[in-house]
Amino acid sequence: MHTRVLRAVRTVHSEERFDLVIRQGQITAIEQSGSATGDEVIDCSGQYVSSGWIDMHVHAMDSYQPYGDDADKIGVGQGVTTIVDAGSCGADHLEELYQRSRTAKTRVLAFLNISRIGLGLRQDELSRAEWIDPQLAAETITRYRDFIVGLKARISRSVVKEEGISPLSAALLISEQAKLPLMVHIGSGPPGIHEVLNSLRARDIVTHYLHGKANNILDNHNELIPELNAAIRRGVHLDVGHGTASFSFHVAETAKDRGVHPDTISTDIYRGNRVHGPVYSLADVLSKFMVIGYSLAEVIDRVTKRAADWLGRPELGRIQVGDEANLTLFEVVPESRTMTDSNGDTRLAESIIQSRGAIIGEYFYSS
Repeated sequence: MHTRVLRAVRTVHSEERFDLVIRQGQITAIEQSGSATGDEVIDCSGQYVSSGWIDMHVHAMDSYQPYGDDADKIGVGQGVTTIVDAGSCGADHLEELYQRSRTAKTRVLAFLNISRIGLGLRQDELSRAEWIDPQLAAETITRYRDFIVGLKARISRSVVKEEGISPLSAALLISEQAKLPLMVHIGSGPPGIHEVLNSLRARDIVTHYLHGKANNILDNHNELIPELNAAIRRGVHLDVGHGTASFSFHVAETAKDRGVHPDTISTDIYRGNRVHGPVYSLADVLSKFMVIGYSLAEVIDRVTKRAADWLGRPELGRIQVGDEANLTLFEVVPESRTMTDSNGDTRLAESIIQSRGAIIGEYFYSS
């Protein structure tokens, strides 16, 4: 029976260090720093531990171009124990994503694209009404109920083209019938952001809400549009979804100054923006939020407890004796680095977050 000890770790909520004992993939004890014994003792002095990071917006179909990547390269390889594929696949291809997820070390969940063709063949998947098949979507949801956490609709001009707001109306109906929330991607209009936000309900997610294109959450006077505040009051969930083209320092700073904050911080990562930027990793995106004034505890909370609560899986957002090990090890490193948003604007970071490892059950990946 293998026992692993994480020696002298701490959480973002306390300076006190402790030993975390993991036996056969389960957390069995939290002991005074330096006191625990085991078959494998890992020196974690200088490191933080949190429940495993959750990235609520990734693209994990490795065979897809351009929006695809290997689940473990964007997952445990970057300290992320749970990734949620954000609509790479519709009903026609979800089986393939599901089978790939079963061989990954990273825990993979998915939003089902309401377009049956998904993102594999083209990127205007909602531009033809016949690609939305409510019955097929319902059957797919029933078959993969433990894998699918919600539905996804990309409601921006390049995706819907002449269909306008109709795909969103269809998505809301499918969502209501399936009793699953909807993640909506916003970007260039039409449809207008006002109409999209007004349609969303409690627990629906608006992703890319900090994008810097026209049709964003700021009006001509640099104030938040009233539809955003109304959506927040209804319980709509704000997700970052940084991506190649969907995060603006200016919009993020303005929203923060006006008292509007992300519910979850996510990457919209795929091969291109992982290798060439501006995303690179979830740790890099978290570091950008520290640059604009969020605390370490605030950013970690948005990739742990808050994400786990939205998923309805609270065990993924805690460190508790008796639970399966689901942990991320990381450091905050003093380092001056220029951070770049999706518009090419920059901010200078004085410290950055770096992942050091991920643990899922008995599996340990040291980054």
